[in-house]
Amino acid sequence: MATEMYVRRLTAADCQCARDTFALMAEVFDEDAGPLGDAYVARLLAQPGFWALTAFIADTPVGGLTAHVLPMTRSESTELFIYDIAVLPGYQRLGVGRALITAVREAAAREGIASVFVPADDEDGHAVEFYRALGADAAPVTMFTFGAAAPPATAG
Repeated sequence: MATEMYVRRLTAADCQCARDTFALMAEVFDEDAGPLGDAYVARLLAQPGFWALTAFIADTPVGGLTAHVLPMTRSESTELFIYDIAVLPGYQRLGVGRALITAVREAAAREGIASVFVPADDEDGHAVEFYRALGADAAPVTMFTFGAAAPPATAG
């Protein structure tokens, strides 16, 4: 592809770009996504523990990554949890995902974060092979999810 690709970490001033990136990610994952207001997106992007990166080609968002900084309790350190990474189908296998991972790892290193991790469903062979190709080590783990607990009954 002749046009140069670049990755940028979004800030609270990037509300429209963030909304576009989040919509792109929902589209790639085939998930329903509701509209996000400016105030919500600005608050989200202003949180130091929330990171959003967008990959651009010709100033058009083609991929995105969200991550969360997790403070550790075994040491005075943090780790970075990549929650989502998505690339539009027409731009996959062109280095966009690799650029997003490289950018987030470099940003983490600049902030003194030594460990970056990302979950991948075992059934998602493409994702598993992608992370392996980038040099990541697989860790055997089973993740469990819970729905919200029912609120306690109130005495009436």
